[in-house]
Order: sequence, then C-alpha cells, then structure tokens
Amino acid sequence: MNLERSRQLQAEAEGIIPGGVDSPVRAFRAVGGNPRWIERGAGPYLFDVDGNRYLDFIGSWGALLFGHADEAVVAAIQNASHEGTSFGASSPRELALAKAIQGCYPQMERLRFVNSGTEATMSAIRVARGFTGRNLVAKFEGCYHGHADALLAEAGSGVATMGQASSAGVPPGAVADTLTLPWNDTLALRELFARAGQQLAAVIFEPIPGNMGCIPAEPGFLDELRALADEAGALLIVDEVMSGFRVARGGATERLRLRGDLFTLGKIMGGGLPCAAYGGRAEVMQCVSPVGPVYQAGTLSGNPLAMAAGLATLLRIAHDLNLYDKLEERAQQLVNGLREAAASAGVAVQVQAVGSMFTVFFSAAPVKDFAGAKRCDTAAFARFHQGMLERGVLLPPSQFEAAFVSTAHGQQQIRETITCAQAVFRQLRA
Repeated sequence: MNLERSRQLQAEAEGIIPGGVDSPVRAFRAVGGNPRWIERGAGPYLFDVDGNRYLDFIGSWGALLFGHADEAVVAAIQNASHEGTSFGASSPRELALAKAIQGCYPQMERLRFVNSGTEATMSAIRVARGFTGRNLVAKFEGCYHGHADALLAEAGSGVATMGQASSAGVPPGAVADTLTLPWNDTLALRELFARAGQQLAAVIFEPIPGNMGCIPAEPGFLDELRALADEAGALLIVDEVMSGFRVARGGATERLRLRGDLFTLGKIMGGGLPCAAYGGRAEVMQCVSPVGPVYQAGTLSGNPLAMAAGLATLLRIAHDLNLYDKLEERAQQLVNGLREAAASAGVAVQVQAVGSMFTVFFSAAPVKDFAGAKRCDTAAFARFHQGMLERGVLLPPSQFEAAFVSTAHGQQQIRETITCAQAVFRQLRA
C-alpha cells in the first residue's frame, strides 16, 4: 500500500501543528503505523491522498449516520451557502431544527445551539450549578464529556474520589468539585450519594459509553442513578453527543426509556458540520441568559450551514420509519460475523454492541467498566487494527473508541469486513 504522500504531509504538519493533528487520536499513537491523510469520502468509503480506498467504520466518530457526502446533506449545505455562511443573528433554520430535535427529544422543553459537544456539556454543567446553587458534579470513569477543565478528571479505584486532573494545564482547583466513580458500580453510586448527595448539582453520564469502547449499562444501574438523584435533588445530565440519533430516533433516551433533566447532543444532529445543542426542563433552562443569570454565548452558534445540514439529516431520519431496524440488523450481522471469525481462529475477543455502535475488545471476559477496558490486550488490538487497515478496513485507531455502522454499509461491505477479520484473526493466532 503506497503511503508516500500521507507520510510527507504528516511530516510537514508536525512542523506546524502539534503532533501533526488537530485531535490526538488521529495521530495513531495508540495503534502505531502511519496516519492517513484523507482526500475525500463517498458513502461507506474514504480515499486518502495516495489513492487508497478504505471501508470506513469511524464515520467522523459517529457523526455520519448516512455515510460520506450524502446527497441530501450536501445539497442542503450548498443551497444554504448561497444565502450566506454566518449572520450573527437568528435565522429561521434555527427554529426549524430546534422543533425537529424537540420532536425526537420531547424532554428538551427548551434548548440552545452551540458548536461542539465540549461546549454543550460545559454549558449544561454551568446551568445545573446555576439552577441548584450547588457546586459538586459527578461523572463516571471512562465517560468522556469533552475537554473542558472541570470534566478532565479521572478516578482512583473502587469508590468515588475527589477528581484529579488528567491533563497538564488543568489546575487542581478546576476539578476540585468534580467527583468520579466507576461505571456500572451500584455500590459506589450509593456511597457517593450517601456522602455528597446534598451537595451535588448534577451527575453527567453517557447512557451508552463509547469513549472507553462500547460498554452498556448493567440492568437497573441507570434506574438506581435516577432514583438517587431525585432523592438528593441533583440533576441528571444525559450526554447523548455520541448516542443521540444513533441508536434510535430519540437516541438512548428513547431506547432506554430514560428521564433526564438536561441533555447534550452533537455529531449526527449537525450532519457532519460543527454543531451541538444542550437543553432540558423549561424551569432549568430558564436560568440561561438573557432570561436568567447563567451566561453562555457563541458567535457561530446556530450557524446557517450547520442548521441546514442538521435539518436535512433529521428529515431523512423522520421519513424512513424502518431506518433503525435496518441499521441495527446490518450492524448485528457484522458483530456476529466478527465473533464467529474470532472464535474460529481461537482468539479471545468481546465484540460489544448497542445498535450500530460496536467495539472489539481483546479480552476473555465481558468488559463492564473502564478498569476492565484497560485490562484488555491493547497490543493485540493494535495488531488487529493494522491488519484490517492493510486490507482496506478503517477502524478507530484506539481500543477505547467505539466504531460505527452507517446506512451506507451494505451487505457487500459487511461481508468484505468479516472476510478481512477472518484473515487477521488467523494471522494473530499464528
């Protein structure tokens, strides 16, 4: 596989951009090898600058439900661009997209657009603190909610601990009010609320974590979280930046029948353009300026191109009533095929999935939390990633990231992926 141009661009970029990338995982440090520089995408495929084609299961990290360069989305962006790229004022598309989102998420009685998932979660936490008058916020180890200072915290082991910064440049004071506890640990959850429940402004969580790999909640865990939050008067922030519109029309909130106080959305709702939103109960969102005292603003929030792309995406979702059944059926074919391929080769893996999200963990036991994910054989995953990439299948370049099936992945692409996996698993076993 010729990678001359990708290598050249990467070397040049490293002299200008830190690591040569604008987001760390793109550097392939977790799996080794050469980052691909992409020239274009079409349907389920990406094409790099050297002319190599890849069957893509990253999908802009889950944002592209319909694959690359979807005709309806591209046409909507083109049409909107002729009317202007940014106004710094309200436009009708903002209201139209807000109504479309509310139709899928009726619990979002009020919502506001921002430009990224990080901005959405950061704003939701500020609103929760402003509404409750409390400072403490809890999160789960391995759940990623963007790179805002207060959320770059990780736990000690076993039970909830005061947060420690997981990035240089984040002062201890920035995470002093962030508590972190293990995912799927009901005992730790109860201990947290017994110790600090009356001081908690909110608990933020991914209902289907995808940033430590795909690790579903254990039965009853989220019900317990809701009951404890109600008792303590704390808010629940349901972070659906990744799972929103991915696992159902109403995301994990619909699929898991969740009741939240605040919600964050991103990725799919922007049709691949920078766009996100936060919202929830009207009485909580009434705290946001200019109605209330919690300040949040953004020059490009509600950008007309992003609104057009989001509207085109949600319209496609609304018009295909069988979309998620078909998407999940296709994803399940892939998951079953990967499991069978690994078993046939005698390689111990866990292929964990919810809807069209999946992760291949190199582990003999199911992965239920971040500690379990870190115990997986990441070196084996790196070899698996490299083997698949050499055969033209692009998976997320990290054991701790979910992969995504789009509607553009057809039977042929699923069969090709399974065939490649069979060869790679045999190679790993040899």
